[in-house]
Amino acid sequence: MSNACPQRPTSPKHGWIVVLAGTGINLALGVLYTWSLFKGAIEEKFGWKGDQLNDPYALCCLVFAFTMILAGRCQDRWGPRATATLGGLLVGTGMMLVSTTQSYPLWLLGFGILVGAGIGFGYASATPPALKWFPPSRTGLVAGVVVSGFGLAPVYLAPLSQYLLAHFGLQRAMLILGVGFVVMVVGLAQLLRNPPSPATVVGPDATPPQAASPAQQGIAPREMLRQAQFWWLWLIYSIGAGAGLMVIGSVSGMAKKSMGDWAFLAVAVLAVGNAGGRILAGGLSDRLGRKQTLLLMLMFAAIPITGLSGVPGPLVVLLAALIGANYGAILALFPSFTKDLWGLKHFGMNYGLLFTAWGVGGLLLPRLQQTLTAYSGGSFTSSFVTAGLLLIVAAALTLCVRTGRPT
Repeated sequence: MSNACPQRPTSPKHGWIVVLAGTGINLALGVLYTWSLFKGAIEEKFGWKGDQLNDPYALCCLVFAFTMILAGRCQDRWGPRATATLGGLLVGTGMMLVSTTQSYPLWLLGFGILVGAGIGFGYASATPPALKWFPPSRTGLVAGVVVSGFGLAPVYLAPLSQYLLAHFGLQRAMLILGVGFVVMVVGLAQLLRNPPSPATVVGPDATPPQAASPAQQGIAPREMLRQAQFWWLWLIYSIGAGAGLMVIGSVSGMAKKSMGDWAFLAVAVLAVGNAGGRILAGGLSDRLGRKQTLLLMLMFAAIPITGLSGVPGPLVVLLAALIGANYGAILALFPSFTKDLWGLKHFGMNYGLLFTAWGVGGLLLPRLQQTLTAYSGGSFTSSFVTAGLLLIVAAALTLCVRTGRPT
């Protein structure tokens, strides 16, 4: 079922409108990255301790990752507008629910399940329509710009959340954010649309239609899962994202030790690096190739991470930018791999299946980081060294991926 019609505009301007709408949706959905601010307020107001403080966030991440499969299928079948609208409504409903209660089970339902599912539906709808408006030579750049919104979200959400918590309290802050996200996501979702036909692309380097390869025609999810390529990429994605999240989760604590009240600067710079890395890696991969760019980014991050512990404050800020850029690069490159290898017809569900690697890696490796830090008496050295070694392993695994330059 297609949501295209012959009267839709096909100008380059409209393609960029779709890109900016997807980026804006991701800017709202990045509320996931501000949980650490809410956690302190929850502990103070509700008296929750231990795992209770992390469980809604952990469940949200897991539900987000696995909802991407269903959301991708809905995007492929009913189009991005309806799917993103549903995502905005789910996120808003979840935030509004937790604004009314101190119940732990209801926070699991509201933030963990409803917000997590809403993020999955919104995130799954932002990138596919944008990619369809542009030729393959711009796949990486377009994907990088769209997903950069998710990485950049903490730059405005962190101070906004702090302001709302200070002036309105935890639950009213959740209500205000929930209403705001409904308006923002649902409104921008109306700008998401596919071009009139899969062959319609914009830009000076668009080429006339040619005989389509199997990947361009669209490889079905069941066939994709039979390919070794998928599982190599799934493993690399899981390691790369999980290792990045291991370090990202430690940067704030490490920065507080060396920078005191200026620790927030490292977190903000990390967010900017996260967003910038997505755009940089996406554009670079259009020129160098996805595999070469992925290998370069993994190795580029592995070396500084292994020596991260105990460095002075200014260097923490620089390394935070590099770490954020590497993590962001991974989030930009794998949608591009998905389009290159398996096409756009089933892109939503295919990328949803690949994105489960982010959920698994993000669940397992940060827990490993917490264990290593606890056993080492609060030192981050062992977790940083482990993350660096894992990134080297992921870089070595890229040699098993067989894919050419984007065409």
